[in-house]
Amino acid sequence: MPFYIQRGKIPPKRHTQFRQPDGTLYAEQLFSTEGFSNDSSLLYHAHAPTAITGIDEPVAVTPLIAEEKMLKHRSLEGFSIKPATDFLDSRVPVLVNNDVHISLAAPRESMKTYFYKNADADELIFVHEGGGSLESQYGSLPFREGDYLIIPRGTIYQILFNSSQNRLFLVESFSPIRFPDKYLSRYGQLLEHSPYCERDIRPPGELNFINEKGDFLIKTKKQGVQYGIHYGHHPFDIVGWDGCCYPFALSIHDFEPITGRVHQPPPVHQTFEGRNFVVCSFVPRLFDYHPLAVPVPYNHSNIDSDEVLYYVDGDFMSRKQVSRGMITLHPAGIPHGPHPGTVEKNIGAKETKELAVMLDSFHPLKLTRAAIDIENKDYISSWL
Repeated sequence: MPFYIQRGKIPPKRHTQFRQPDGTLYAEQLFSTEGFSNDSSLLYHAHAPTAITGIDEPVAVTPLIAEEKMLKHRSLEGFSIKPATDFLDSRVPVLVNNDVHISLAAPRESMKTYFYKNADADELIFVHEGGGSLESQYGSLPFREGDYLIIPRGTIYQILFNSSQNRLFLVESFSPIRFPDKYLSRYGQLLEHSPYCERDIRPPGELNFINEKGDFLIKTKKQGVQYGIHYGHHPFDIVGWDGCCYPFALSIHDFEPITGRVHQPPPVHQTFEGRNFVVCSFVPRLFDYHPLAVPVPYNHSNIDSDEVLYYVDGDFMSRKQVSRGMITLHPAGIPHGPHPGTVEKNIGAKETKELAVMLDSFHPLKLTRAAIDIENKDYISSWL
């Protein structure tokens, strides 16, 4: 994160004595996803965050791969993923590699009996349908449809939903998820040409201090295995914290599109980046305004990246027969472009109402068995 915030009570100087009303010391904890060499936060616990009382038998959660190598366009009907009661059970990986895992989820119920910690990856959760609150050691973070939730690896959290109708597009990144360098000053401020600014970033608000003893289950994922780790104190026993590493929300509706006289390439839609991938937001915008502009994307060769598009809403100007929640994969090695008829159809149009999330991966993605189950196998012939 490029900016510092503070919540609750903290001592005037870090790594100094900070005592509770009964005279005992608060337990200070450094939280960082990159050791001691990058953004971090300091959290102050009422109890030591190391009090483990037991560990359950581990459960393998590694995605099952169906196709490791491919060279054809694919389409997945994302809303064919069936709802599941539990949040973790609802997460279905569909496209994976060593840098990123892409999953779909349709959870019906809130996380009430456990907490979750992804010790492997930062998480990006795009809220397609539903709303609620992300509860963590950093406080409460309300969310709604259209929000990106960015959760640093190692964050202990619960998601509380407002209803049973929820659809999520999830990205697990095995490197930190960041704002693109091209939008940042040398000191980390979002620049004037960035399509969003710090005012659009929603950090956690109210701090939820819970000082309870008991048996608290934190389901923790590490290297494709899920461990049930039991703690003797509630993990939200934080009286205060400060720093630059914390969960936050950004609405896709606050992304301000960059337009031009002729069609702009996909990098103008970039929203986040990680190691070997980028995430882009396609939002309603005015079309290109050159009098002879062709407003749809030109054919382009995917030589260096696999392109994944998740369709959220509206009519996508370069595609036919798009459904909500559909995922298309255009792998590196073969060109792709607009569907037949969409170029002429859109000439003279003034705007597009499309809403979609794109992920470009610079290493090939693999299809899981769950992806094969929801595939539209006729998609490859849709350019004929």
